[in-house]
Amino acid sequence: MTLPFNDRGLLLGDGLFETLLAVDGDPSDWDAHLARLNAGCVALGLPAPAEAEAWAAGQSALAAAGLTQGRAALRITWTAGSGGRGLDRPEPCDPVLFATASQAPAAAGPLRLVTARTRRNAGSIASRHKTLSYLDNVLARREARQAGADEAVMLNSVEQVACAAAGNLFWVADGRLMTPALDCGILAGVTRAKVLAWARQAGVPVSEVMMGPSALDEAEAVFVTNSLAGARAAQFLDGRPLAEWTLWAKLSSALD
Repeated sequence: MTLPFNDRGLLLGDGLFETLLAVDGDPSDWDAHLARLNAGCVALGLPAPAEAEAWAAGQSALAAAGLTQGRAALRITWTAGSGGRGLDRPEPCDPVLFATASQAPAAAGPLRLVTARTRRNAGSIASRHKTLSYLDNVLARREARQAGADEAVMLNSVEQVACAAAGNLFWVADGRLMTPALDCGILAGVTRAKVLAWARQAGVPVSEVMMGPSALDEAEAVFVTNSLAGARAAQFLDGRPLAEWTLWAKLSSALD
């Protein structure tokens, strides 16, 4: 498809997207991703896409890319459609749906993390939904790469630990699993929810917290979660070596 030059997603970041892992043509956690996309539509005042249309777009993208076998990253994008100059949307708006697919080899090895200078806006709707406005994440990842690391840890605008540039953040301290609360201005990650559910079912002490970066100084183990990688352990944080969590193998098995 050709995206019009005046599409609001392109010009203003007015829209949403979801990235899913597809295995042998089957998008994982489809219902959870679609529910999050629909919640984002409510928050942004957009109509929601028809599920059948989104599914068909995803399947067409996988087939067109020759990725109906093996692992693939499937992205579903929903923009507010075309509009005139300025911020105001046309009423009613005419959203545009499209999907793309690319190879998604399994992540290899532990991560090297650095804390980015770029901050996440704790009070912004854009921080709580997977909008097309992703510049803060882009800049944070760029900082990490320039520092010789794989991924960035982002703090929010009130100096609380928030997330990674492309995922949710977990750490272990004194035997307790910790992750930033949603009120820190983070995305309600699909894999994050699965880790929390596993921990509670397994009897692992877990807390959703609002804490400053000093909390990470006490972390014995750190890992990042997202839909493509699942859970990926960190080996270093700001140059400090980290241990592997004693329950890492059990968590990894539960997410497979």
